[in-house]
Amino acid sequence: MMHMTFYWGRKVTILFDSWTTDSWLSYSLSLFACILCSVFYQYMEDRRLRLRLLSSLNAKNLSTTPQAATIDTPLLYPKLVAVAGWSKFAGAVLFGINSAIGYLLMLSIMSFNAGVFIAVVAGLAVGYLLFRSSDDQDLVVVDNPCACA
Repeated sequence: MMHMTFYWGRKVTILFDSWTTDSWLSYSLSLFACILCSVFYQYMEDRRLRLRLLSSLNAKNLSTTPQAATIDTPLLYPKLVAVAGWSKFAGAVLFGINSAIGYLLMLSIMSFNAGVFIAVVAGLAVGYLLFRSSDDQDLVVVDNPCACA
């Protein structure tokens, strides 16, 4: 039977019947996987927001505006972002990936294991610290703290 309140323990089923932990080693590795997925979620959200910012700039301003040069975008190529159709498609793909990861994180929390809850929240916080808490004054977008939005 599924737990309907938070509980502590090493026996937990996360997302699938086959992902069941029964030892401290498997439980620890599962928590580490939850942390990594949460950090990856924040990384992908940062890429999506930067793509949105770059696509809002037009191709002419992208090459002449000094603020565009300060945006760190190693996986986003400014010349490709200038193409409107490509940037909309890439934004939709990134949004879909982020939504899927966010909902999977939410469902893993719904295992009601306190360790999984703490691992996901800690991973989101670490990912935010690493990727989204920079001092970029140029990156002004509406920020949504919900992991599944």
